[in-house]
Amino acid sequence: MSKRTAVLLLIVMAAGALGLLASRFAFQAPPRPTLPAPQAITLLPTPRVLPRFSLQQANGAPLTPDTLKGHWTVVFLGYTHCPDVCPTTLAQLSAAQKQWSSLPEASRPRVLFVSADPERDTPERVARYARAFHPDSLAATAPIPELEKFARALSLVFMKSPDPEGGPDYAIDHSAALVLLDPQARMAGVAQPPFDIKGIADDLAALSPKATER
Repeated sequence: MSKRTAVLLLIVMAAGALGLLASRFAFQAPPRPTLPAPQAITLLPTPRVLPRFSLQQANGAPLTPDTLKGHWTVVFLGYTHCPDVCPTTLAQLSAAQKQWSSLPEASRPRVLFVSADPERDTPERVARYARAFHPDSLAATAPIPELEKFARALSLVFMKSPDPEGGPDYAIDHSAALVLLDPQARMAGVAQPPFDIKGIADDLAALSPKATER
């Protein structure tokens, strides 16, 4: 088995474990009674408090849990040189963001794109990339140790994969799942590909007004 195959297998296994964990939670406990039943996302019965993290945004400001409080946030981990999954997913999410544009800005869901390739992706590059899909997107990156801590807290994985032909280019193998943070910046749910984007948009639109009532 090649190293790249092993890495891809690891990512598939991790994604499967994440889905199994969320599904088990969904079957063991009903959705929280204060929230509408979701269509396309799996909510954890008890949101997971994340360890403190600090990512880097293009404007020089840190992105911390405090930055994300007050909104539902869709987190997607990838990189700007990604040939397929990242641009496809961000393009899909931009459709949800257009649907949310009618919601009050104070409670509107947000998309956070985090690059797992800080060697090539500066905070400025990540921001330009994410906002090319939708101007409301949040974007950040961080040194590898901080990224690993952040990804691990969300049950996501990533790993650098060398060019199989020995060239200077490399890929970043990464989880394709979306992780949902609630208005307290806790891990509250997941969505696995293939995504029902309209369903995700409807779910978070329904959840967001509830967030403003707390």
